[in-house]
Amino acid sequence: MLHNAIRILNFDNSITSQAGLLSSFQHQIIELSSLAGGLRLFGNDKTERLLVERIRGTDNCAPTFLGSGDFHHVSQVLINCQPEIRSVIVFDFHPDWDILPPHFGCGSWVSRLLKNKNIEKCVLIGVSSNDLSSFALQSADLSALKDNRLEIYPWRHNPSRVCFREVPSNISLRTKNWFFSKKIYWEQLENINLDYFINQLIKRLPEGKVYISIDKDCLSRPYALTNWEEGFLQLDQLLFFLNKLKVLDIAGLDITGDYSQLKFPSRFKAILSRLDHPGVKTPICEESARLINQETNLKILKTLGL
Repeated sequence: MLHNAIRILNFDNSITSQAGLLSSFQHQIIELSSLAGGLRLFGNDKTERLLVERIRGTDNCAPTFLGSGDFHHVSQVLINCQPEIRSVIVFDFHPDWDILPPHFGCGSWVSRLLKNKNIEKCVLIGVSSNDLSSFALQSADLSALKDNRLEIYPWRHNPSRVCFREVPSNISLRTKNWFFSKKIYWEQLENINLDYFINQLIKRLPEGKVYISIDKDCLSRPYALTNWEEGFLQLDQLLFFLNKLKVLDIAGLDITGDYSQLKFPSRFKAILSRLDHPGVKTPICEESARLINQETNLKILKTLGL
């Protein structure tokens, strides 16, 4: 069961600057800014070990804030700290299931998580980015779809095509053979009854504890200002899902997707960041981002009864 006090893994000060959030909840701040440069976007074995050491003994059942979505791969560490977790539900604009290095990174943490045999099912909701495009799928962890262990539900996404790769049968998609490729038709949430969808999903989850991970980049711009693209979900839709899911035995929750300025310890990582991050169409006002993200954070916690 989730605790009422919140835990803040302070990599980038994006959460510690939200005075309204801090004044509304008892909170524990774990200072991790010294690891931020080494962990932003991706990290290595050493930074992962240091992270595990720094969070050891802190409250794993407290809703946990990670700051920018650049640190979403920290979710994998938090989940692995609780071996009793059987299901993971992720709200995200990106699938984060790449099989290419770096493996401890925000673009590959779901694939790495599924190496944990304790996790019987992982469900991705709201994924609609170009990471589901035909080109990107060539390096996706398609094997995770086998036996519905991984389910992916975009809000909307055009059909994709993969070449010379097997696509296992899966409840969240259908395929059609096309010469040396398979065309994938996604089960788009925009086109279905959301109440029926979430009720059926809950029935399919294995018995046991559930972990929920929320990256606010799944939301449209009025509800979140992040370091990434704008998603399609409305806040009311996310809160509707969470209200349904709170009947489950939720053992852990993390929230990411708050905005912070990009800072890197090396020029190499800064260049990779520019290649990976979407181009900024309009500059983000940090004060506006703080207020918008804080309001959404508070509504998420309230919906979950905290």
